[in-house]
Amino acid sequence: MRPVNIYMEANPNPNSMKFVVNFMLLQDGISFDFPNAESAEQSPLAQELFKLPYIDRVFYMSNFITVTKKEEVEWQEIQEEVKSVIKPYLENENPLILEELQKDPLFDENDSEVVKKIKGILDEYIRPAVEQDGGAIGFSSFNEGIVTVNLQGSCSGCPASTVTLKNGIENLLKQMLPNEVKEVVAEEG
Repeated sequence: MRPVNIYMEANPNPNSMKFVVNFMLLQDGISFDFPNAESAEQSPLAQELFKLPYIDRVFYMSNFITVTKKEEVEWQEIQEEVKSVIKPYLENENPLILEELQKDPLFDENDSEVVKKIKGILDEYIRPAVEQDGGAIGFSSFNEGIVTVNLQGSCSGCPASTVTLKNGIENLLKQMLPNEVKEVVAEEG
């Protein structure tokens, strides 16, 4: 059995809680987002969490699991039960993912120079801050000055995500690529 320590961190999304463990769950930059029980068929832990009636979303990244609850319950009512699902699962060294799901690589050799710059800025400046809040950001597309990103984990459905998107991400990209970027929009993930 593996010793597992878990501590919880609140984040800007009041319905999400970051459950941080004392070891890496996934390689840096790799994440898995399960917006519902049906999407979790390759993840036994996410399936177990979705059996709890108040769980809305499960997200894995580096050394944490972000769990999003339904609004009807408060974290203090359910946090120990959520931990009681996660801890024994990880102690028994069960796999997070049954079969390696294909993830899009961050950088693609066919990307235009502008797209490479956008991805580099997202990776260097934005991703660490978003991860600290229990979420993830992914590049989706760039077309006619509009950057489309995918917000996952605690960012999905967070009341502060629009402010983060416009005041943080969009302003930074416009400042660093003033002739290329006009706007940043989020697609629902």
